[in-house]
Amino acid sequence: MASSLACHNTTPLFAARSVNDARASNQANPVVNRRNYQALVNRRQGRRLSFASLLSSGITFPLKKPAPPRPRAVAVTAAAADGAAAGAGEAAAATAPPPVRAVLFDMDGVLCDSEDPSREAAVALFAEMGVAVTAQDFVPFMGTGEANFLGGVARVYGVKGFDTEKAKKRFFEIYIHRFARPNSGIGFPGALKLVDECRAAGLRTAVASSADRVKVDANLAAAGIPLDRFDAIVSADKFERLKPFPDIFFAAANELGVPTHQCVVIEDALAGVQAATAAGMRSIAVTTTLSAGSLAAGRPALIRRDIADISVADITTLHFPSDEDNDSSGPPAAASAGSS
Repeated sequence: MASSLACHNTTPLFAARSVNDARASNQANPVVNRRNYQALVNRRQGRRLSFASLLSSGITFPLKKPAPPRPRAVAVTAAAADGAAAGAGEAAAATAPPPVRAVLFDMDGVLCDSEDPSREAAVALFAEMGVAVTAQDFVPFMGTGEANFLGGVARVYGVKGFDTEKAKKRFFEIYIHRFARPNSGIGFPGALKLVDECRAAGLRTAVASSADRVKVDANLAAAGIPLDRFDAIVSADKFERLKPFPDIFFAAANELGVPTHQCVVIEDALAGVQAATAAGMRSIAVTTTLSAGSLAAGRPALIRRDIADISVADITTLHFPSDEDNDSSGPPAAASAGSS
């Protein structure tokens, strides 16, 4: 607050630093500034004005700005501190993903590089029946079990009298003889390594495949992956509804004794990713069979190149995809492209 003289004088008290300055100011306002001039002279001469004389002079003094109030100290009790810490912990827990206790591995296209051989064996089967088909014809039916894999193409080509069970038996004979002999190297690099790392981290493991058990056993033997590396092996034999329906994943989680939201599925197929989503499980999709763009429609939580590109940390820190990523829910009515 700037000081001013009482009688409309805007010159602050002692603003003049010399007698000459005061004299000049006195000439500008001879009535009021005379007091200012006299006060300066008195100060120069060492005179001390009485309080009464200062009041009678009409001179106003600058007021000292009040000091800002000190912040009040707030006592924080141990209970309040514990409550704040608990609140922070709850906020962190709300954003943390549910713990992962189990990993469900698809077989074809994830553990085993068997998608192309499966299509070649199917082409050979139809050739024996006198029907010329292509490997591409089977892509829309992959991942939905051999009955639909073979029967779907038979329907497309109008094959009359197609015997599904007989066709499946012959398909397995061709496939195993040509492509899945024991230790033939059909396993993807890094597959067994990731299975072992998951088990070492305390995670339960399972194979959850839409293929029949005869093909699952043959593929794992061909890949050099022992059956005892898995706590459960669930195949298509006992199910009417296969992927993209979630039945196989429900059964695998039940065998492992792990809630579905604590399971992570690794899939190469859109049908498999859709089944995992329908089961309430997080999934990691690999692009060994389909493009990342095609797999994204199933709402995987993560997409990787292949199983060698997946770490245990990827699995254990996996979040559920947000609802904004995709609005679709549940399995589709028709089968989608994917692997067994």
